[in-house]
Amino acid sequence: MNKISTAPVYDSARRVSPALEELKALFQYNNLVLQMVRRDILTRYKRSILGVAWTMLNPLGTTLVLAFVFSSVFGSTVNYAAYVLSGLIAWTFFSQATNACIVNLVWGGSLLRRIYVPRTVFAVSSMGTGLVNFTLSLVPLILVILVSGIPLTLNALLLPIPMLFLAMFALGVGLIVSNLAIFFADIAEMYAIVLTAWMYLSPVIYTIETLPPQYQQLLKLNPMYHLINLFRAVIYEGRTPTLNEFLISGGIALSTLLVGWLVFTKKSDEFAYRV
Repeated sequence: MNKISTAPVYDSARRVSPALEELKALFQYNNLVLQMVRRDILTRYKRSILGVAWTMLNPLGTTLVLAFVFSSVFGSTVNYAAYVLSGLIAWTFFSQATNACIVNLVWGGSLLRRIYVPRTVFAVSSMGTGLVNFTLSLVPLILVILVSGIPLTLNALLLPIPMLFLAMFALGVGLIVSNLAIFFADIAEMYAIVLTAWMYLSPVIYTIETLPPQYQQLLKLNPMYHLINLFRAVIYEGRTPTLNEFLISGGIALSTLLVGWLVFTKKSDEFAYRV
């Protein structure tokens, strides 16, 4: 009598959504994410003379340069240095985190051919590293705010919310750009140019009031306008953001993350053959 085989059979028709599979696998490999964040932090500061202090001094130095160059144009803004620094560290986090997504995925390409790891591990770990640096960069921002005479209110306790929204948006954009960069190698170089233009189209060194009315409406179509303004509201302006500001920024962050996650996981099975 023949025995019935009990070996598992893979049926692609019964496969769960790739997006849900990737999310489940990411939770299972959460320790790997933490180890990669730890590795990135240690690698970055291991041979640095200034170490962690560089993360705080870098945006401060850039702010001094920008404040000196643009003070004659936008100097009418109250406490201009604090205004620039608050926008700059939010933008720097977004820029560095999305670039790290691309670099980490390309670096992990050889690993994907040898063992199984969730592809999103590389993107999520880059966000974790970025958030650590983001948190450290708050130190010079708070110092500049205090020196400028801006009152530090209890609304600063709301900072994790705009930081979370920025991380969600950055992760979504990073996944979309990484997906394109895997299939089209020139995307990474083109994205660097896009970032430069994007920064000057965002309210980092200027206020929206300095623009003509017709351009003010166009600027509001920029997602980073809302995310940077939400961040500034709680730390620079010291006020509680309106419900509308929370909903717009949160909606932008969540929708971008969902789109990026769906696009990335749909094509992630092909990455090992292309990177």
